[in-house]
Amino acid sequence: MGKNYHVIVVGSGAAGMMSAIIAARNGKSVVLLEKLSKIGAKLKATGGGRCNLTNTLDNETFMSHFGRDGKFMMPALDAFDHKALTSFFKELGVESHAPDGFRIFPLTHSSSTIIEAMQREMQRLGVDVLCSQKVVSLMHDGKKISGVQTETDTYGAPKVIIATGGKGYPVLGAEGDGYMLAESVGHSVTPLHPAMMPLKTKEKWVANCRADTIAKVELRVDMKKYKKLHAKGDLIFTKEGIRGPVVLDFSREITPLLAKYDEVPLVANFTKGMNEEQIRERLKKEVSKRPDVTTLELLQTLLPESLALELCKMADADPALTLAKQKGEVRDRLFKLLVWTPLTVNGHDGFKMAMITRGGVSLKEIDPYTMESKKLPGLYFCGEVMNLDGPCGGYNLQWSFASGYLAGVAVSS
Repeated sequence: MGKNYHVIVVGSGAAGMMSAIIAARNGKSVVLLEKLSKIGAKLKATGGGRCNLTNTLDNETFMSHFGRDGKFMMPALDAFDHKALTSFFKELGVESHAPDGFRIFPLTHSSSTIIEAMQREMQRLGVDVLCSQKVVSLMHDGKKISGVQTETDTYGAPKVIIATGGKGYPVLGAEGDGYMLAESVGHSVTPLHPAMMPLKTKEKWVANCRADTIAKVELRVDMKKYKKLHAKGDLIFTKEGIRGPVVLDFSREITPLLAKYDEVPLVANFTKGMNEEQIRERLKKEVSKRPDVTTLELLQTLLPESLALELCKMADADPALTLAKQKGEVRDRLFKLLVWTPLTVNGHDGFKMAMITRGGVSLKEIDPYTMESKKLPGLYFCGEVMNLDGPCGGYNLQWSFASGYLAGVAVSS
């Protein structure tokens, strides 16, 4: 039989470590249980290891990026916004900055700095950090929680915080344990989809365009029912499809659709949002300067050569001819393709490549002011295990830290 504590935290990601630190600062005895042999494995991989902690948005705008359920975060952000987060790390000796005026990183641009600082603080506060301890069940009498059972031990506590994360990157320990624990005490878990990941396309031509990053691409779902779904950002072509910031963001909307439909048709604007009239005008000016310019050279004033060549092929245009010498219908096709290029998403690599999970423990069953379960007193949730996910840019980490902070405060009262 393991020891008894005031608080048990399950999972050592951003949310779990934050809740453990805050509870311990409030004088509680805390044990942090991690199933892997090291803490913070997924946090270490965040943002390619650079650790985009948060961003500079005000709370209202920040919440709007999480969609309909974003308001759930209000109490957590009121208690612990991006300014509070950067101050917290400054106290721990970690300076941060926003090189692009938006995304906030530790000065070192290394997630190890963040993990080490939190580890030192937990040591200073006397938090027991126990690794290789996979929690398999919650101990309770149906009215309140009393502890947890791991594969090798039991630990007693009147307050238990589940901070196990989602299912993305299972090699880093994310296997959805928290969902199983939540369901075991009557919580409902919404459908789970991998998110923030590259996507595969039916079109094979993408493989010929891998050399270039296309800036300020707009992607839209080309389905009547989902016309409102769109995203903007930089795009990179891959051997099998598309990736880059705009794809990582948009994949949160696409993967649930792929679960319903075999294919999701998209249209992409690669010309920085220009419409057909603007493109015609722009190319006309080029032709007036260089009357013998080839169609390919002309398109290269808007796009990288590889992509320009593929659009010529799609429109049946001869890249070596001038635009005036192309047939009228070929020119029209080309202009339409320059405004909206069709792409068909037909797959992805599942949770093994997903940075986050779309879906989770239903927010209706969690008190937003305390993160406490409405099903079982003494049980709390924080971070990605809940049904809230945001785009790239520090949104998900800020939410993890803020919800962890709020849970840490709540278990201390």
